[in-house]
Amino acid sequence: MSFPGLSLEGRTAVVLGGTSGIGLALTKGLADAGADVISTSRRSEQVEQAAAEIESRGRKTLRVPSDVMQRASLQELLKQVLDRFGKVDVLVNCAGRTKRVPTLEMTDEDWSAILETNLTGTLRGCQVFAPPMLERGYGRIVNIASLASFVGLLDVAAYTASKSGVAGLTRALAVEWGPKGVNVNAIAPGVFRTALNTALLDSPRGKELLARTPLGRYGKVEELQGACVFLASESASFVNGEVLTVDGGFLASGVNQ
Repeated sequence: MSFPGLSLEGRTAVVLGGTSGIGLALTKGLADAGADVISTSRRSEQVEQAAAEIESRGRKTLRVPSDVMQRASLQELLKQVLDRFGKVDVLVNCAGRTKRVPTLEMTDEDWSAILETNLTGTLRGCQVFAPPMLERGYGRIVNIASLASFVGLLDVAAYTASKSGVAGLTRALAVEWGPKGVNVNAIAPGVFRTALNTALLDSPRGKELLARTPLGRYGKVEELQGACVFLASESASFVNGEVLTVDGGFLASGVNQ
């Protein structure tokens, strides 16, 4: 049985940081739901590979690298998207970074780089892509928060601060832009195995994360697609300012053993 409210046919979506890991999974999910998707990041070869995935699904795209730390690159991306598609319906802010280090050993440079990418980069993406949405009176923005938006995690103070900020920014923009037709929400992924965290998940710390997850396994990045498609769709027309957690029950968990 189909559910038209979840269809993204005729929509144009931009995924910043959308060419690997969770971002690439969300790119594929949006394309499978019917959207034309522009998936972008700093690396041209990854942009090319993501574009091929989109086109293999019969959707349209562009091949434009960008960097959330460089406003001019986002402005150029927006220009090219509007020139080709005439609008932006959906923005997904997926670019992120982290570094595990005891807080007393963290340098100003590492702190600034993580906050600049995760939090200011999300703000920058919203600032650049929201104006045409606000002008049309329609848009869906999906930010990527984290378990660290809600709980403290060991030796990742900058990441935790940045993702707590993303959750707060999501709520603030929802209040500001919701009355103008732009819904702003976020997804908070639990523990998902990706190429970047394999070593961590195979360590004792990974075993603790697994023990705290009631479903008893790590997530598959494809399991985030439904949440993103939902928040980008008409089915979420009255959902605004929410941080939707997809974590296998991690945050609901108390003592599991």
